[in-house]
Amino acid sequence: MPFTIATWNINSVRLRADLVTRLMRDEAPDILCLQECKCPLEKLPTEIFAEAGYGHIIARGQKGYNGVAILSKMPIEDIGDRDFADLGHARHISGKLENGVVIHNFYVPAGGDKPDREINVKFGQKLDYLTAMRDWFRDHRPERAILVGDLNIAPREDDVWNHKALLKIVSHTPIEVAHLADVQDSGRWVDVTRADIPEGRLYSWWSYRSPDWDAADKGRRLDHIWATPDIAGAAHGSRILRDVRGWEKPSDHAPVFATFDL
Repeated sequence: MPFTIATWNINSVRLRADLVTRLMRDEAPDILCLQECKCPLEKLPTEIFAEAGYGHIIARGQKGYNGVAILSKMPIEDIGDRDFADLGHARHISGKLENGVVIHNFYVPAGGDKPDREINVKFGQKLDYLTAMRDWFRDHRPERAILVGDLNIAPREDDVWNHKALLKIVSHTPIEVAHLADVQDSGRWVDVTRADIPEGRLYSWWSYRSPDWDAADKGRRLDHIWATPDIAGAAHGSRILRDVRGWEKPSDHAPVFATFDL
């Protein structure tokens, strides 16, 4: 039975609960994975989401920062989380569907402003987090798994508005791209979005700092959907809902979708 999964950095789920329910109503993904929820678990508006048809919810929360959640129409079992790089952050959660498919939802650290771990602790944390992800998936080779989330890296030249201009900007530096490639290789993950849309510029994030984000279109593809090779061939229908970035009081990210015939 096919199901559609979406991933969206909501940038405060309490502030934008109405946008979440609007997406649920308009697009009706079977599973919606959120990042940067920015609230403790007890503050998550679970009743609102359950009323919208998403009664199966697993989440990890943190006051004012981070936080991840999986909201599902389908039964899903909470199979835990990992504190990669021992940061003490709510950045990962995983669940298992009744068909055995495991879903990992990640919010990788943004990394601060300076791409130098000697002067920027946050950048070092980002690299360490990615290294820990690499090691985990190398030692626990995933099968029948989907990985989604805000990975905070735009890996390809056409995943950013200007490759040369962003080579020294956090999210597109060669060292970050290499670390993300190591994570992908360690789990043999397939980039589902780019398998479906192999050519052309593709973005999922536009800065709040741009006075006219749509016209300037200085975007980056920071949000991803990956799958293991045994199920990647069942994926199709990938899309990024750019228009959502233009909703009233939006997140700076747009949701990314894919459908799996499993």
